[in-house]
Amino acid sequence: MFRFDFTTAGESHGPQLTVLVTGLPAGLRVDRAAIDRDLARRQHGYGRGGRMKIESDAAEVTAGLRGGETLGSPIAVQIRNRDFENWQPAMDPWTLDDAEAHKRRVHAPRPGHVDLAGGMKYGRTDLRDVLERASARETAARVAAGAFAKELLRAFGIEIRSGVVSVGPAGDPEYAATWGELASVDDDSPLRAINREHEAAMIAEVDRARELGETLGGTIVVAARGVPVGLGSYVQWTEKLDGRIAQAILSIHAVKAVAIGDGVGAARRVGSEVHDAIWFDDERRYHRTTNRAGGLEGGVTNGEDVVVRAFMKPISTLRRGLPSVDTETREAHRSQWERSDVTAVPACGVVCEAMLAIVLASAMREKFGGDSLAEMRRNYDAYLDELRLF
Repeated sequence: MFRFDFTTAGESHGPQLTVLVTGLPAGLRVDRAAIDRDLARRQHGYGRGGRMKIESDAAEVTAGLRGGETLGSPIAVQIRNRDFENWQPAMDPWTLDDAEAHKRRVHAPRPGHVDLAGGMKYGRTDLRDVLERASARETAARVAAGAFAKELLRAFGIEIRSGVVSVGPAGDPEYAATWGELASVDDDSPLRAINREHEAAMIAEVDRARELGETLGGTIVVAARGVPVGLGSYVQWTEKLDGRIAQAILSIHAVKAVAIGDGVGAARRVGSEVHDAIWFDDERRYHRTTNRAGGLEGGVTNGEDVVVRAFMKPISTLRRGLPSVDTETREAHRSQWERSDVTAVPACGVVCEAMLAIVLASAMREKFGGDSLAEMRRNYDAYLDELRLF
């Protein structure tokens, strides 16, 4: 079966991140600048920590492309960790400096993080062995993979946008953003807010949290326009596209809830206020005037924008720490802190774009196949011709 997929490797302070992308057809032109632009967008945002001043992420493609065009073979990408220079004695893959490794050891797990559960699961007494891989630094590799997925989607007229609707208590987590608002989000603004009138209050909340040694979460809206009818399936639970999207978004670090379309709000209303009426005319064919379903019905895309809302919890690394236990002495201890963000909600939106693009690219490959982009295009065009007869 044709399917877009990816695998990442690498630790937060290790030499590099690596991502292997599979399933792209041959003949797709790839914009190198677009990949690096998304990597830069992931690093941006008010409330980010000192790590962003060190890293300047760029994708180094070492396999799968020739002259900027896909070959149909796996694509290998590396993203160097510049901070590895400062951590090499404690994080070298082969030889460690015992004093440096001891100084960097983690033994007071953070509530809300996988430190303790991961250490218990894998038998690692130095919890750094857990947090290095569990770190959100891994999302840089996801964004690189997502950039390739976006290139494939763009070849079929599908675009993806995101923006922030709330940070902490500021903003409106249920705000129903239009595609035009998402498309006009300023990536250079402090928090990539959809409603710029809320941004000053969001910034104030970030400043307040920083002063208190706290962290903040928030809400992101991500949407895809131009998605054809019929991606996904209703015949098996594993093939329902809304379930696959939800799993992908929930896999992002600190995301604890996902809503598609009106989502939670729909549970409070009667059916006639929730479901999108169907209309037909010769020009637009079957269409809707509302999109409360978020572009998915029964696990299948219906031709409307795919709209997803992600709810991110506050980052679990608090400067002031939280009550925890020293795993070496079993005594009470504040959770350990090292350089971290106050909030990463704007960056999370970029990661959400990547994960939505990956799921949609995979669904497109499953539906239309093709070893080459030209073959995939022929299959796609034939399918659209068939839909026009329905």
